[in-house]
Amino acid sequence: MKKEFLFSLLALFAIAGPAFSEEIPSAPDVQMNLNFVWTLLAAFLVFFMHAGFAMVEVGFTQAKNASNILMKNFMNFCIGSLSYWAIGFGIMFGTSSTGFFGTDGFFLSDFIKDGDPWLYAFWMFQVVFAATSATIVSGAMAERTKFLGYLIYAAVLCAVVYPIFGSWAWGSLYHGNGWLESFGFIDFAGSTVVHSVGGWAALAGAIVVGARRGRYLKNGNIRPIPGHNLPMAALGVLILWFGWYGFNAGSTTTGNSDIALIAVNTTLAAAAGGVFALMTMWVRTGVPDVGISLNGALAGLVGITAGCANLTPVFAVISGAIAGVLVVLSVSFFDKLKIDDPVGAISVHGVCGAWGTLAAGIFNSAEMFSLKIIGVQLLGIFSCFIFVFPVMYLVFKVIDKLVGLRVSEEDEYNGLDFSEHGANAYPDFPISTIR
Repeated sequence: MKKEFLFSLLALFAIAGPAFSEEIPSAPDVQMNLNFVWTLLAAFLVFFMHAGFAMVEVGFTQAKNASNILMKNFMNFCIGSLSYWAIGFGIMFGTSSTGFFGTDGFFLSDFIKDGDPWLYAFWMFQVVFAATSATIVSGAMAERTKFLGYLIYAAVLCAVVYPIFGSWAWGSLYHGNGWLESFGFIDFAGSTVVHSVGGWAALAGAIVVGARRGRYLKNGNIRPIPGHNLPMAALGVLILWFGWYGFNAGSTTTGNSDIALIAVNTTLAAAAGGVFALMTMWVRTGVPDVGISLNGALAGLVGITAGCANLTPVFAVISGAIAGVLVVLSVSFFDKLKIDDPVGAISVHGVCGAWGTLAAGIFNSAEMFSLKIIGVQLLGIFSCFIFVFPVMYLVFKVIDKLVGLRVSEEDEYNGLDFSEHGANAYPDFPISTIR
């Protein structure tokens, strides 16, 4: 009886076997499906970073502006997504005969033409990067910027400015052909393309909108305006750190073994940035400062973003450590210039983004300390600044003339929650103000 059952089972598999084998996908199909899943998962992690950005900015600023900051960060993604879909993606990754910007693919029209489903996954990953670049500026201009002016800026950055520089460095990832990448420019996940673009735009915005009232006193002293919720800021930094694994490792857009080294480098650089920012501030002031330690970890993350795939772990630690020191010195430098940046966005993203891009060339494991590679990296850093800063300075000036960029002195004193949104983030608690 057992033999008969066994023979019957074998006969069944013999008949059904070919049918089963036809349904088994090939190795390339499995890899392609994995690439889709990994890229979209990474995109979702980067999207979650916007919650981190919002919490960091809210925590580092005054309670009377919490609702305004949440609205800016929320609408930044909404406005940025639509403008990047309509215009920005085509400029960044469309066909380019000059190497300066794309000329097709607007409104995702390439899918209709080519029928390529990868476009959807690739666009999803790229749009969260574009919105990240735009949201960096929010923190540097916090507590005194008109909401309408901010929305206009976000649309312009995501539709035009970020995509143009992105096309120079990353255009060939789809249909483009960037002039900067043709020289061998290294920026794997965007220390310059994303972070320095946002950082230099933040610098322009902070200069045009001016410092917060009471920040810089006539006698030359700098008056602290403390944030109202450090626990929220700390949670925001940890969310950003978590999302950064999607930011860096997801930039492979391929599910393969490369993501392991990238994740390790990301972790080590962030840890080193936090430790060395803490040590630097402790030596300078005698206090192990919480806020600067949090920003140190972010500086380390920005500092490894360009070179996360081509540095060894030892040099990832070095890169992150230097970024941690730089962010402390940079924050002090901009304060001396009376450029008010409530969350340190210019230093974390602009300065440390430039450092991370340079470090990717200096410590490039394939050819370390190559003057040729370092020269190309410096070209990319310089090109980013001389393009983004003056263009965005002009954009903010135009916005200021057309609709106004800064709120009134009274509205700033009372808080932007009331003047801009008629809201109160903490209705059951008294709100203190600084005159």
